[in-house]
Amino acid sequence: MKVEIWSDIVCPFCYIGKRRFEAALQQFAHAREVEVVWHSFELDPNTQTAPGEQLYGRLAAKYGRSEAWARQMCADMTQNAAEVGLAFNFDIAVPANTFRAHRLVHLAAQHGRQDAAKERLFKAYLEEGLNIDDVATLQTLGAELGLEAEEVSRTLASDAFAQEVRYDEYQAQQIGVRGVPFFVFNDKYAVSGAQPTELFREVLEKVHEEFKPAAPKAVVPLADGPACGPDGAC
Repeated sequence: MKVEIWSDIVCPFCYIGKRRFEAALQQFAHAREVEVVWHSFELDPNTQTAPGEQLYGRLAAKYGRSEAWARQMCADMTQNAAEVGLAFNFDIAVPANTFRAHRLVHLAAQHGRQDAAKERLFKAYLEEGLNIDDVATLQTLGAELGLEAEEVSRTLASDAFAQEVRYDEYQAQQIGVRGVPFFVFNDKYAVSGAQPTELFREVLEKVHEEFKPAAPKAVVPLADGPACGPDGAC
């Protein structure tokens, strides 16, 4: 079974959704048969990285609301995250463009570290207040993931994996993704948002039941006569 997930690193619901989906996998008897593929999605490709600027003011301006509203929204999100074991800290979050970070995830995918990269970047932004658009920070995170420093530096200094990020986003447009996280199961069933663990488990069960290989049909012998066996005896 293949599960594709579109997400953005600065999306708090994407991290919460990841935890809820992982919890569903832990309860799913056929979890080893599930291949998870992460796809890039930028909530705002035009975001300007702003170290030193608090996120609350940025959110208030974006939605035309007060900073008090933004703080309350983030407090509610922090509570939601705590329910799945995450410790969001929006007080220190650095507003950042995510394009470089998405390219790092694609590099990590080539080394079988895609999920680990996604996890590390979520944590860096939402819990640790790291600037995920900063080259030095991404180099450090790449090293933590076991990636070669020279390859990470070369990737970030070029436009490597830019096309892959854009293709992910093109795919999202084609299938009508309007918000993230967005889960697609076996190219057929879609689940939008950080749904409850129970729903993810139900979908996994449904898809497995529908797509599991058919059991071989029993053969009823009608006659038995002279034959040659696999040992060569006739």
